[in-house]
Amino acid sequence: MADVHTKKQRSKNMAAIKSRNNKSTELKLGAILKANRISGWRRQYKKISGTPDFVFPREKIALFIDGCFWHGCYQDCVLPKTNRKFWINKIRDNKFRDIRINRLLRSKGWNVLRIWEHELKKTRPQKIIKFLRNKIH
Repeated sequence: MADVHTKKQRSKNMAAIKSRNNKSTELKLGAILKANRISGWRRQYKKISGTPDFVFPREKIALFIDGCFWHGCYQDCVLPKTNRKFWINKIRDNKFRDIRINRLLRSKGWNVLRIWEHELKKTRPQKIIKFLRNKIH
């Protein structure tokens, strides 16, 4: 199906999409944490770089949920057929930013955990819980 918007309108629409408050994934992980009685976390913690989705300040754990499209998931990212070069560059830049943020946070003593959006739908939640329980004292 062809895009019904002009390039200018599509660009405006895409620019309006913000990376914050991806409620479906954040709420799902929040529910998993609550169900497993894991506390001490904060959302949208702005005191560190990269604005992780969840932070455990006392334990210095930064948890990011990476959207499969925006971060170029090897399994689920399907690039649009139009403006392909733009999207390849955009996703590449996102990946480089993720690496830079990981290094910065680790250099400041933070444990960084990144999970894919699709992993919340599969068996990954139990691995996340196991990891967090091992790190939280």
